[in-house]
Amino acid sequence: MDVKIVDYNSHHAKHFYELNIEWLKTFFYVEPFDEEVLSKPEQYIINKGGYIFFALKNETVVGTVALMPTEENGLLELTKMAVSPEMRGYKIGQKLLQHCIDFVKAKQLKALLLYSNTKLENAIYLYRKYGFKELKLESNSPYERSDIKMRLEF
Repeated sequence: MDVKIVDYNSHHAKHFYELNIEWLKTFFYVEPFDEEVLSKPEQYIINKGGYIFFALKNETVVGTVALMPTEENGLLELTKMAVSPEMRGYKIGQKLLQHCIDFVKAKQLKALLLYSNTKLENAIYLYRKYGFKELKLESNSPYERSDIKMRLEF
């Protein structure tokens, strides 16, 4: 499948919101923090030194992912990954994940961090396959739905 990954531009912001809201409603629920971040990606991600990428198939947005800065220097949080329902199963999530890994390596940063939920068995399998290791989840995790925290060191 011919899918290309492109950097954020404001033209695609609505897709960042729509894909993630659909994904959250399908698998969990939309937390107030999600709504805030997804509706203002430039304020919460881009302007704070983060990145958003989009997967395009024939110029149509079919997936997205964000890398958010953390308090730890050289550590980005992999977050807000979503693929359109009709495109799930075509390894677009893997392409987005590999793009993020390559991007972080090229920037010579030290690690990627993520929060997820173990009910997402395919995602957890994928993260482990790419080398993410499980960490102790803090009691004040930023997401209510999270029950697993993982990190990939470079």
